[in-house]
Amino acid sequence: MKARKHLMQRVLFGLLLVFLSFFFYAVHYAVFRDAHHIFIYLVGDVAFVFIEVLLVTLIIHQVLSEREKRALLQKLKMVIGAFFSEAGTPLLKYFSGFDTNAERISKRLRVDDYWSPEHFTKMRSVLENHKYKIDCCAGDLQGLQSFLIGKRAFLLRLLENPNLLEHDDFTELLWGVFHLAEELSHRTKIRDLPDTDYGHLNVDVQRVYQLLVREWLSHMEHLKSEYPYLFSLAVRTNPFDPEASAEVK
Repeated sequence: MKARKHLMQRVLFGLLLVFLSFFFYAVHYAVFRDAHHIFIYLVGDVAFVFIEVLLVTLIIHQVLSEREKRALLQKLKMVIGAFFSEAGTPLLKYFSGFDTNAERISKRLRVDDYWSPEHFTKMRSVLENHKYKIDCCAGDLQGLQSFLIGKRAFLLRLLENPNLLEHDDFTELLWGVFHLAEELSHRTKIRDLPDTDYGHLNVDVQRVYQLLVREWLSHMEHLKSEYPYLFSLAVRTNPFDPEASAEVK
């Protein structure tokens, strides 16, 4: 009903504009008695409408749309950077402790200044073929529980960010992390759980870990390209390097 009313208002507004146009053409004819002059400008104006549509819709609108999209993506990159600083990088350290096959990729994920775009592309293929073998009992599950519970408010604020609509993969990652936080928060004890429950948590951890590693790699490539000083710190705090240190040596 509301949509129909809105449509009727637009139709009436359009009819009003057409009426006003005819009215002023009539006034022009009544004053100057020159129909020839009216039709010359009328045909000229109608002919220019198509060029105006081309300029406004196909060129100017496209340029503005691309500029707006770049601005949104830039804001999203800032959100992703905040996520890794606050939660993503520590989570990778926890998750790598659960992956009994972590050694197969950890050494290859020690990104440095010599990495080229080809290195990142090749590493994505490696990650696609990596067989994650998650065992929640192999790492610090209780530490992960405490960490995620402490970050729930931060994760909720990120999920409220409208810029996430431009990045489905990162949104899926956030939902996965938030779900894992919910799962862990509902367990009063984390030790001596049934094997079936550990199996369920293994699936949740693996889901998030796979998404997180891929997003981290893309984030590192972005930093290397756009923010060398941030990339330097990210390299020195690489979660896959056990000897990583923020101190410049």
